[in-house]
Amino acid sequence: MVDFAQVKAAPSPDLLTPDNAVVLFVDHQPQMFFGTGSGDRTAIINSTVGLAKAARAFDVPVVLSTVAAESFSGPILPQLVEVFPKQEVIDRSTMNAWEDPAFVEAVKATGRKKIILSGLWTEVCLVLPALSALGQGYEVYVVADASGGVSPAAHEHALQRMVAAGAVPVTWVQVLLELQRDWARQETYGAVMEIVKEHGGAYGLGVVYAQSVIGAHAAG
Repeated sequence: MVDFAQVKAAPSPDLLTPDNAVVLFVDHQPQMFFGTGSGDRTAIINSTVGLAKAARAFDVPVVLSTVAAESFSGPILPQLVEVFPKQEVIDRSTMNAWEDPAFVEAVKATGRKKIILSGLWTEVCLVLPALSALGQGYEVYVVADASGGVSPAAHEHALQRMVAAGAVPVTWVQVLLELQRDWARQETYGAVMEIVKEHGGAYGLGVVYAQSVIGAHAAG
């Protein structure tokens, strides 16, 4: 039942904000992309970079991690380094990032309880830390389009497993706009529009069109 006396114009505590979230990028590396077959790899890269720029625009802390970078998987996605040139990349031997002490300490150091998680592959390098973090009380939001599995079935079943455990599936644009949430928020409006125009596909073209016809103040 709705208690109308308590209804007010206020956001849900479940929403992601620049102050309550941390973004984790796990194993966006060449060898992992080579084995990704759940979707278009160029689209996954675009979504990953869009998510990274969203985190930067809102000053959300990030943790970058690789697995066996020098012995097998190769370096982290160069576009992520461009977005976060001074960010340490934590390399691991563990498939489950949550079993690496340096990785977990980096997450803990942010003081954030909402984890925005993306990576390769969904059925291994996302499922394992997602279930581990959920088991320790974190809230996990899995960015489905900035992640990929070895097949469509592997990706989908991994998402289903995480959702069943309590994770929330999202997309990178959803994260971007949830962080903005109000077009009157001028301090991040310009950056959001630039990210959308560069990585938002047809939505981005719509922004270009609106700003050229309506004016630079066109929102949404």
